[in-house]
Amino acid sequence: MTTQNELRKLAGQLIMIRFPGTVLDAATAEFLQANSIRAVCLFRGNMTDSEQLARLTADLRAVMGPESLIAIDQEGGAVVRSTWVPAPPAAMGLGAADDTDLAYRTGAAVARAVKALGFNWNFAPVLDLNNNPHNPVIAERSFGAEPQRAAELAMSWMAGSHAEGVACCVKHFPGHGDTNVDSHRDLPTVNKPVEELDRLELAPFRIASGAAPAMMTAHIVYPTLDPENPATMSRRILNDLLREEWQYKGIIITDGMDMHAIAGRYGVGNAAVRALTAGADMVMALGTTETQNETLDAIAAAIASGELSQAAIDTRLARLSSLAKAYPCKPRSYKEDAADREIMAEGWRRGLTAFGQPQRPAPGAKVRLVARADVVSDGVSEAGVPAGVVADSLRQLYDVELVTFANADTFDWNALPQDGRFTMLASTSRLRYGQRARDTWRPDLHLALWNPYQALDIDAPALMTYGFAQPALDAINGWLSGQLQATGSAPVPGFA
Repeated sequence: MTTQNELRKLAGQLIMIRFPGTVLDAATAEFLQANSIRAVCLFRGNMTDSEQLARLTADLRAVMGPESLIAIDQEGGAVVRSTWVPAPPAAMGLGAADDTDLAYRTGAAVARAVKALGFNWNFAPVLDLNNNPHNPVIAERSFGAEPQRAAELAMSWMAGSHAEGVACCVKHFPGHGDTNVDSHRDLPTVNKPVEELDRLELAPFRIASGAAPAMMTAHIVYPTLDPENPATMSRRILNDLLREEWQYKGIIITDGMDMHAIAGRYGVGNAAVRALTAGADMVMALGTTETQNETLDAIAAAIASGELSQAAIDTRLARLSSLAKAYPCKPRSYKEDAADREIMAEGWRRGLTAFGQPQRPAPGAKVRLVARADVVSDGVSEAGVPAGVVADSLRQLYDVELVTFANADTFDWNALPQDGRFTMLASTSRLRYGQRARDTWRPDLHLALWNPYQALDIDAPALMTYGFAQPALDAINGWLSGQLQATGSAPVPGFA
């Protein structure tokens, strides 16, 4: 007879958790050990600097054992958790540069940095095709809209990471690109004929399925594949399509089960069991200790009842063990910081994209910069670049007056002085602009420093960087000073 304690230890090996704080406190260490949890995902709130983070991951390895899986979302662009290491360009920036060798070198450089910090699993690259300009959560995280090329660039990035010993996890299967709802907040639906899904959304995942050691599920309903269940809990999608039809051999891990699309509708324990019985190998039980306990209890009960068979559990544990052994959690030294910063800077420069024939103001010109006052995180991405940082960067070239706005929907563009200053708008959030801005804002130059689709909202020539890290501002200044041409080409429709 298997005891409750033993059942929870089996369940614990099938979940990944998060926890607050920058140190491994005694209560968390005890929770990990008591439940045989071997997988954690760390976020920005767990990190202050390299020394602290290396100590934290070392403590986690000591508690979780030699087959630890310590994960991070270090995609590039706005989705990076370790913000002080060399800043990778966003996937769409690499799509704009359109160079698989650059993508490979970028993936390798990302892996070198995160491996030195103690990670062995990176939840990247994104294989979603951004074929919906109003997507609130993917946008520049996608390599583009054309399936074959997006997959080639992503697989090059992944190959670079694997060469440096960090496992990738492609996401969000079967595709989050054509949604206008953020699954962190509600449950999206992608209602397309199967033939169209095969041609678009599914294609990059099918192309990558032979090489990707892990895939993350999307909390999205695809009615033509399964009208009842989101992909995360769909046996038709995870087992019948991915495992049986495509013969996928890697790990299937869910997206965060704390996201409202799942937790708010199904309950975390019930949803975890449904994901595992559908074919997932690991449940990302983020949330709190309370919801993690609920998840463990639900999985343990499913094992006890036979809803999850021992054979099914053994298969999942074997896959997870294989991943941990293939990509052991052994930190490396990191002497390549300067060289890797140059690789990243090259990516930001080569991705820089001009839209609508932008003109440079004369050197030393009087410039008025208009930008958002706040740059809060949306929960997925890191906070954007502060307006003052953009202004200071431009002050290397111009006399800059900064004007900030709190709300784009109420800001009165026509109240700006008509004094001959060259007016630049810097867009420093992912939010698309509303009708008022579209109708009335008329900058001389739009610096789209995050979501490139914002360039379609404002009737002005634009420079698109696909992100706001320091190398993006350096690339902008390179173009403004005439030392750099904007050679990138937006890899999505609408910018011809």
